[in-house]
Amino acid sequence: MGEVCKEAGGVGGRHAEEGLADPADLAKLYEDVPLMALNHISRLCKSVDASVRFYVKALGFVLIHRPPALDFSGAWLFNYGVGIHLVQRDDARRAPDVNPGELDPMDNHISFQCEDMGAMERRLREMRIRYIKRTINEEEGSPIDQLFFKDPDGFMIEICNCENLELVPAGALGRLRLPRDRHNPPVRMVDNGDDGE
Repeated sequence: MGEVCKEAGGVGGRHAEEGLADPADLAKLYEDVPLMALNHISRLCKSVDASVRFYVKALGFVLIHRPPALDFSGAWLFNYGVGIHLVQRDDARRAPDVNPGELDPMDNHISFQCEDMGAMERRLREMRIRYIKRTINEEEGSPIDQLFFKDPDGFMIEICNCENLELVPAGALGRLRLPRDRHNPPVRMVDNGDDGE
């Protein structure tokens, strides 16, 4: 198990409540961090099999071999430069952050960039997945279309065309690191006769 840090006044404490209005305080946050990109998210599942089917069919993820040292029930998926690690939930492992009820865009969620919102909406309808559709930022001239729905365990997913929104760093110009060709893990391309169909 990892350690729990309870230091007061850090980024999640005092500053999160008061805001970071002082540019000197803001500048202290921006130190060189050797990160490259988001690698994966991990989700606890009632049924790993049901979740694998959902993420493969609804979102086009690909099942990836897991290291043999992981001797618990789960599955790894990968596509679009990010992995999803699914772990079989049991009584000792619960997912308290999931709201299985109504669709609420303000709920915890992960968002995927989409190049064809119409095709994605048709896919959700064909799979009979309940979703919310909305468009924001129209007044500013950069409309963003969003689809919100839940996976089999009630975890919220957003699909959007957020490339329409310009990102403007708040006091950290020149600090953004955009992924290059190194950010993806190496992929071994082997023709084993399984074309995924």
